[in-house]
Amino acid sequence: MIHFPVTNSNLSATHIGLFLQEKYSLSKDTKCQLIKAGINDTYLVIDNLDKFVFRVYSFNWRTRSEIDEEIKLLHQLKENNISISYPLTDNDNNYIQILNAPEGDRFAVLFTFAGGEKLHIISEETHFQIGQLMARLHKVTRSQKLNRINYAPEVILIDSLKKISSFLTNDTEEMNFMKSAQAYLLEEFENADTSQIRQGIVHLDIWFDNLNITNDNKITIFDFDFCGNGWLCLDIAYYILQLHNIEKYEAKDYQPKVDSFIKGYESVIAISTEEKRLVPMLGTSLYFFYLGVQCQRYDNWSNSFLSENYLKRFINGLVKRYYEIYKLGYNKNCA
Repeated sequence: MIHFPVTNSNLSATHIGLFLQEKYSLSKDTKCQLIKAGINDTYLVIDNLDKFVFRVYSFNWRTRSEIDEEIKLLHQLKENNISISYPLTDNDNNYIQILNAPEGDRFAVLFTFAGGEKLHIISEETHFQIGQLMARLHKVTRSQKLNRINYAPEVILIDSLKKISSFLTNDTEEMNFMKSAQAYLLEEFENADTSQIRQGIVHLDIWFDNLNITNDNKITIFDFDFCGNGWLCLDIAYYILQLHNIEKYEAKDYQPKVDSFIKGYESVIAISTEEKRLVPMLGTSLYFFYLGVQCQRYDNWSNSFLSENYLKRFINGLVKRYYEIYKLGYNKNCA
């Protein structure tokens, strides 16, 4: 009998629950269930009245050093009273677990549970508060640096388009648009006034799926898996981009909610004129980046939806539309 290697597996929630009982002295009543399989696998752990989240990193997705840096950041944020889900140590004071999966050793970390729930549609008042929370986070991370990825334009735009090109042929209208947009954006970032742009550690994935909100509007940020170094306005750009995806630009609530988010942020710290100018461009660039991630993770995540037709629909329906709404590339020969 031939035994084939495994590239990706779903680990038994029952046995993870037993593992956590032993490692963290949880009770025998502890229940564990897989709640999300994706770039990483996320398990909900319930021990009587206590809840936790156990993240199992995909094989070869993050190095131990990268996870250590994420944990270091979360400690810093917790010490500065930023509302986040933070990691917990086991009985031996270790944060990182190593699980012997069929594909090889996978890292895992137990986190506190963020109270509340994810809200798809969020009020103006809550957007204001999210803006405040992001600004407070940036006050802590400004001028800080992690030993992790630097979100430079080359990484976001050039490396990402190379990954996309494996699934989208060069002779398509959509690829021609992406190449033209890439050239425009790279030029704009090269000529940006960096003296007005704050740098530091960014989350790069703050949106409704990574926020839990309670009935009394307590907001908790979680999932710092993409944290790294870059312009702080990347986080602002990504949040507004996701708001555009949810609310749609033409909706009467879209601009008031964007304005409320910005007002909340600026009630804590100012956003420079140059940062505001760059926000739509950075948002478009982050479409490039996350499409690149989807293409990179085809073998063990995105193959259930990713195809050339999917990319064409995504580019025409979201990337190009966002680009045109903010009149990017005008007079720059970008179709």
